[in-house]
Amino acid sequence: MPGTVVRIDARPGERVTAGQVLLRIEAMKMEHRLTAPTDGTLTDLTATVGRQVETGAVLAVVRPDR
Repeated sequence: MPGTVVRIDARPGERVTAGQVLLRIEAMKMEHRLTAPTDGTLTDLTATVGRQVETGAVLAVVRPDR
């Protein structure tokens, strides 16, 4: 289901922890949170506020800690 990015909570280069909210998407008047899958560094963020996104789109990349 398509949605719109409504908030960015993390920036590329930032260290993130598993479960930390990276960004928020609104779809059908509900807010969905995209969270970090693991501890690591947010290396890429393709989402921008106001951007329409589709299901399955890669919006962020987290490089896991070693």
